[in-house]
Amino acid sequence: MHFPRRSGLLMHPTSLPGRFGIGDWGSAAKRFVDFLTQAGQSYWQMLPLGPPGYGASPYQSLSAFAGSPLLISPEKLVEAGHLSAADLASTPAFPVERVDFEAVGPYKEALLRRAFENFRADAPDEQREAFARFCAEQAFWLDDFALFVALKRVHGGRPWYEWPPEVATREPAALARWRDALADEVEGQKYRQWQFFAQWLAVKRYANERGVRIIGDIPIFVSLDSADVWANPHLFRLDERSRPTVVSGVPPDRFSATGQLWGHPLYRWDVMAENGYRWWLARFRSLFTQADVVRVDHFRGFYNYWEVPAGAETAVHGRWRRGPGAALFHAVTDALGEVAIIAEDLGDFDPESRAGVDALKREFGYPGMKVLQFAFGDGPTAPFLPHNFEREGVVYTGTHDNDTIVGWYQVTSTAAEREHVRRYLGRDGSDIAWDLIRLAWGSVAHTAITTVQDLLSLGHEARMNTPGTAGPPNWRWRLRPGALDAAVAARLRDLTEVYGRRP
Repeated sequence: MHFPRRSGLLMHPTSLPGRFGIGDWGSAAKRFVDFLTQAGQSYWQMLPLGPPGYGASPYQSLSAFAGSPLLISPEKLVEAGHLSAADLASTPAFPVERVDFEAVGPYKEALLRRAFENFRADAPDEQREAFARFCAEQAFWLDDFALFVALKRVHGGRPWYEWPPEVATREPAALARWRDALADEVEGQKYRQWQFFAQWLAVKRYANERGVRIIGDIPIFVSLDSADVWANPHLFRLDERSRPTVVSGVPPDRFSATGQLWGHPLYRWDVMAENGYRWWLARFRSLFTQADVVRVDHFRGFYNYWEVPAGAETAVHGRWRRGPGAALFHAVTDALGEVAIIAEDLGDFDPESRAGVDALKREFGYPGMKVLQFAFGDGPTAPFLPHNFEREGVVYTGTHDNDTIVGWYQVTSTAAEREHVRRYLGRDGSDIAWDLIRLAWGSVAHTAITTVQDLLSLGHEARMNTPGTAGPPNWRWRLRPGALDAAVAARLRDLTEVYGRRP
């Protein structure tokens, strides 16, 4: 896939401003697209859009296919006739600078229930037909997901493997009884998904019409407590009690003496290969309707992945296992044609694994990632220094897992890193965020991405996520209204023109 010389911004839509406590697909999303256009940018990159699970993390979703109802715009529901302006009159005074998920969730849930009731009572025929069409087209995942969420509510939010055995193991008679008993709730969940995709795809069309492409994100693993594992247990390495026998993680490295124990269930790649990777093809096909480019998180796991025995307290006692390698991506290419994939290939590698992952990327033309915050801890041969880049790559000032540039420079970097970055840039560090944006934009990498936090030179308090931690303040940062003004757009547009990243 050919990537032209372009640039863009990384910001998850939950961070958009607005009066409903969390960013959504309403007017603020279109204003952000307008800002991107004004600033001469070609990409809006976001994190996974699924319903967040544990810790409000978009990487611990209840589904690999569904969208987050929290992103549904109440304004758009009024436009559709499913809510009235009066329904929004008593909106609470939510925090402006962060997402209070504990308060936003119940508020949005009440609005969505009211909207669904109004839709069922008064929707015109064309809307009913559109809803029925969506349900039929998406039935391959939607039927299971809607029932999963309905059952989760009935069982007090407990994970599916703690439900009664006949439901957890999907005995047909038990599922039939529950589908009948929960018919209204199931339909309500389908309504939420219909509205999510209708609203999001309208925003995507708006962006594409203005020359802005969407970079989506696909995590390699899925949460154990997800509709995907509940509906497809044969695709995962589970025991007779529906519990994982092995789980995901990464081994000890220079950042952690015990590694990272992620805990996702691992795939039965042999079973997936036997059916032509059908589940993965559906997943990629779904995401490429939502995005123009897809960043594949933990891409190295398709070459080899770290397998940890279930029940282990750390990731120390694991082993490397081979992933599906090229076979999966040949299946993707055969089914979808040449697609635009960015391979997240960060982390520590032994020489054999590095060579294997690089060969996999080269075979399919997938660019890897370079993060400037990782560049200044070693000497002049460090791979993240721009003078060592190849053109076929995507350079980031930082990602959602990094501190902001200012936060990194002031709080989380070492004295040696700060000295190195000042020497490398020939600058005093007083405008460090824009110094690194300029470094990224001026590099030979065909794509350059910075975060909105870095664009605004925000500090450590604006960090989106700290890996290895859960709960607040992770995933809660929000953009203040009016922060992205004409002056910021003009400065970024000028930089983009200087370094030839404009269409």
